[in-house]
Amino acid sequence: MMELQTTLPIKGRGTPDNPANRFHPIEYVPEEDLSEEDRPSPKTRFFVDQSRSILSRNNSPDLHFTYSLNPYRGCEHGCIYCYARPTHEYYGLSSGLDFETQIMVKKDAAKLLRKELMKPTWKPEPINFSGVTDCYQPIERKLQLTRQCLEVMVEFRRPVELITKNRLITRDIDLLQELAKHHAVEVAISVTSLDETLAAQLEPRATRPPGRLAAIRELSQAGIPVGIMNAPIIPGLNDHEMPDILAAALEAGATFAGFIPVRLPYAIKELFSNWLEQHFPQSKDKVLNRIRDLRGGELNDPNFGSRMRGQGEWAEMLRQQFRIQKARLGYPKSLPSISSEAFRRPGMRQGVLFE
Repeated sequence: MMELQTTLPIKGRGTPDNPANRFHPIEYVPEEDLSEEDRPSPKTRFFVDQSRSILSRNNSPDLHFTYSLNPYRGCEHGCIYCYARPTHEYYGLSSGLDFETQIMVKKDAAKLLRKELMKPTWKPEPINFSGVTDCYQPIERKLQLTRQCLEVMVEFRRPVELITKNRLITRDIDLLQELAKHHAVEVAISVTSLDETLAAQLEPRATRPPGRLAAIRELSQAGIPVGIMNAPIIPGLNDHEMPDILAAALEAGATFAGFIPVRLPYAIKELFSNWLEQHFPQSKDKVLNRIRDLRGGELNDPNFGSRMRGQGEWAEMLRQQFRIQKARLGYPKSLPSISSEAFRRPGMRQGVLFE
């Protein structure tokens, strides 16, 4: 693994690094003599994405959904471990700082979604929101692209699954309740740690842990099926928090739970290693070695069947611990049901949103 040059952290950003794009080997190297105070703080820039389609088809057997919808490319949350970071390299950008500061917005997302759902060939199976980047990242508060897409889902009564680490999702409780009337919605809130300091380092612009638990509580009280995604689990860093995270989520109203071990594809290996050097230098080797233990000796396993689960003794230990803790706490054994029975295609006329 190639080590990145250690650079000073940037407040509010997951990484200060912009490693070379694997397709275009050009990278930004900051001036060594600049202090942390003198380094410019990069502003987030937004670009219009001219995509002609909005639904992505998944061909991975590791995922339970076929179609996903992502109104944004890149993510302001800046999570250092984010497996989606390398997608920015397809646009000539970096997996590092570019991913969290150069955001592409699909301003026609709702229009494209309605056009797709009007096709008679579409089957009314669930669509996953945030299959790649978080659909409730900070700019959503202003642009409301996710809300506009949810309005379309309500109009068609199309079942939807959402995953986010932003409390902003509670803004759309009115739409989620409409879908819940038809058993057509399921929400997962991602919680990586209950330690606010660690969460701020891992996910600098995401909602802090108390806010995420509050979101679970608000959604649950509103009658919306909501659960917890303890992801990613990083052995040697946050794996010991699993029991407490599951307990806190259950107390807040979660009815199901899942977990995923950390994945470090492509440049993320170097970015994460550098992040450990900056924030947890004494634990760096332990964390990386334990990741190798559950990834077949490497820092990433791209293979279907194991990439989302891990392999070996560490992976099996995590699975057993997760099952035991869920049973001890009293989590339901079955997942909430999500139904397509109420799906309708309203025709070309823009009908009433709520009937």
